[in-house]
Amino acid sequence: MFQLGKTIVSEEIIENDFVCNLSACKGACCVDGDAGAPLEDKETEILVDIYAKVKPFLRAEGIQVIEEEGAFVKGDDGEWETPLINGSACAYAFFDDKNTAKCGIEEAYNQGKIKWRKPVSCHLYPVRIHEYNELTAVNYHKWEICDPACSLGEELQVPVYKFVKEALIRKFGKDWYSQLETVAQEHLK
Repeated sequence: MFQLGKTIVSEEIIENDFVCNLSACKGACCVDGDAGAPLEDKETEILVDIYAKVKPFLRAEGIQVIEEEGAFVKGDDGEWETPLINGSACAYAFFDDKNTAKCGIEEAYNQGKIKWRKPVSCHLYPVRIHEYNELTAVNYHKWEICDPACSLGEELQVPVYKFVKEALIRKFGKDWYSQLETVAQEHLK
């Protein structure tokens, strides 16, 4: 671990390779698991505000869950998250013609319907953030469903921190990311 400003960062985001391989995993991270995508407090308001514009991109089951439970829910850990359909798929997920799970929020963004891409936790994945009183932990989350992404990342020689560069800048800023690059270069010598 190393410290950058008010963050504690795991070396694993430098040492491990990762590039999403949707053709292999079929977007399993949007379907598997026992909790929805973690949400920051400000993101809950955004989800409520954009719901009408995102709704046309969602499956009927997702719409039903969102309209019954809300645009976000409190998870078992007491934190905000996206609601799930029958304890499995994210309510904001839909499936393309290849049966790959995709994000309805991101699809609305890609089509210019909204200006917010998706929850930062989704954008950052496989990096997970945990906020503490004084510091924020930045960790690499290993999940066997992402083994194809690890293999592709290794083949293409793309470390985790480079794969999620845009998301890390979104979360922490350009200066923070520049410092991370410097640390990574030193660490890999």
